[in-house]
Amino acid sequence: MADSLALASTDKAARYAELLPQLASLVDGEPDLVANLANITAALKVCVPSASWIGFYITRHGELVLGPFQGNVACVRIKFGKGVCGTAAAEQRTVIVPDVELFPGHIACDAGSRSEIVVPIVRAGAVVAVLDLDSYDLAAFDDTDAAGLAPIAALAATFAW
Repeated sequence: MADSLALASTDKAARYAELLPQLASLVDGEPDLVANLANITAALKVCVPSASWIGFYITRHGELVLGPFQGNVACVRIKFGKGVCGTAAAEQRTVIVPDVELFPGHIACDAGSRSEIVVPIVRAGAVVAVLDLDSYDLAAFDDTDAAGLAPIAALAATFAW
């Protein structure tokens, strides 16, 4: 079990590369879903300084329900197909939104948010959750974030949902 992260690089892609093995070690052998998701959000908060909010929405009874997160209070329930999170879940694809004001149907849980990335967590062909990162900066997330977050979502997909 780790008690701190060691992220030396200032390059975004390198930070994600440094983070992944540390996350794998952090969750190794821990069977509790909430504990693992909570530690991932805390680690991502350190790794992605531009993020104002980082968290999981977990699929429950056909909708997304707020899970462990770091940041301001958040929307509790989101329907599949609604907002950025619901779109990512319904379409089973990563959605990068450089300016949330231009995303049709954006759900403003935090009026200060300006950009967002949502990565679906897919297990056995079904979305079990989404990983959501918001930022107060426009265009804070890009393909580098998508590539860095994809293996983290794949790691989370291995948990007992």
